[in-house]
Amino acid sequence: MSIADNLLKYKTELEGENVELIAVSKFNDAAAVLEAYHAGQRIFGENIVQELVEKQEALPKDIEWHLIGHLQTNKVKYIAPFIQLIQSVDSIKLLAEINKQAAKNNRVIDCLLQVYIADEDTKFGLDHAETIELLRSEEYLAMKNIRITGLMGIATNNAVEKQTKDEFQELKVFFDGIKTSFFRKEDSFKELSMGMSGDYKLAIEEGSTMVRIGSSIFGVRKIKHYKA
Repeated sequence: MSIADNLLKYKTELEGENVELIAVSKFNDAAAVLEAYHAGQRIFGENIVQELVEKQEALPKDIEWHLIGHLQTNKVKYIAPFIQLIQSVDSIKLLAEINKQAAKNNRVIDCLLQVYIADEDTKFGLDHAETIELLRSEEYLAMKNIRITGLMGIATNNAVEKQTKDEFQELKVFFDGIKTSFFRKEDSFKELSMGMSGDYKLAIEEGSTMVRIGSSIFGVRKIKHYKA
């Protein structure tokens, strides 16, 4: 099936679910992204800053770019002029740098806090206590150029269905608690990004508002190595 056909399958499936499809285009070239664009997709997720910048420069400017991979503080300045949403904020240090670079570009950048829910040492993210500590901190409360609009989480790879479901359920309960405690009067805090190609249906059942689908749309990725 073509990229357009694959997109149509997901868009049809997600229609009426109030769930946003993030087409994860990492390691796919600009031509593949453009094919998805012409099929009607406007939101794309990237993991690597250099690859993201190259595509943003080459592709239509009405694309909404999301950074979904681990972000180093020294790379924030390259995406601050255009990034729509940073889904992977995992420290107060990173949030402070996003705020700083957003101010330089006279912007407010939307962010999701990445919460650690997987039973794996290789995943990034804040634990529950660290998330609450961040939101209570004077440093965060003084930031004027970022807006936290929700949470993001990645379930354990290749886990049994019950474990995946439990991890998503845990994040949804935590999201609801954070919403009540810190963002009760802010309609902008509404996004719960969880679910990828293999587990997005479970994620939607547990309350996801954004799913990140890559290989099932674009096919097997052709990995390109970028120098640091």
